[in-house]
Amino acid sequence: MNSITLLALEKFPDQLEQYFNAFADNKRHWSPESWEGVPSESLNAIEQICHVRDVEIDGYHIRFNRMLSDSEPTLDSLDGYGLVEEKNYAQADPNHVFKEFRAARVETLELVESLSETQLKRAGFFEGYGRLTVAGLVHYLCSHDQQHLSGLQWLLGKIESSNS
Repeated sequence: MNSITLLALEKFPDQLEQYFNAFADNKRHWSPESWEGVPSESLNAIEQICHVRDVEIDGYHIRFNRMLSDSEPTLDSLDGYGLVEEKNYAQADPNHVFKEFRAARVETLELVESLSETQLKRAGFFEGYGRLTVAGLVHYLCSHDQQHLSGLQWLLGKIESSNS
């Protein structure tokens, strides 16, 4: 696994928290009139961080385990929008969300860093992505992280633009 991807995965929790903390408390639940052009899911700031936590735990942890234990598994996508209501993101405590996410990311990194070349080459199929390897799944996780940093930055841009 290349070091730049591992470093990005390691640094992401701090980056996510810094981006989130750029939102005034009264803007953490703010949504724009239009989501046109958003580079991530159409989620407000608190929903973004909850989504990232849940995708890590309920998505990628399960996907990595299946890729390593099953032969040629088909991996499901999560209903990210369904989780917003199901897990009541609007009432989430950001400190608790970040605590859970950081613990989950440590677990992810420990797993990924322990994998052999043979394990990294294990293959499967991921709904919406097609055929992939475990190493490819690591890159998709890193890409997902970057989408949500972009989504938060996009929201900040919308907030600034609506204030003028």
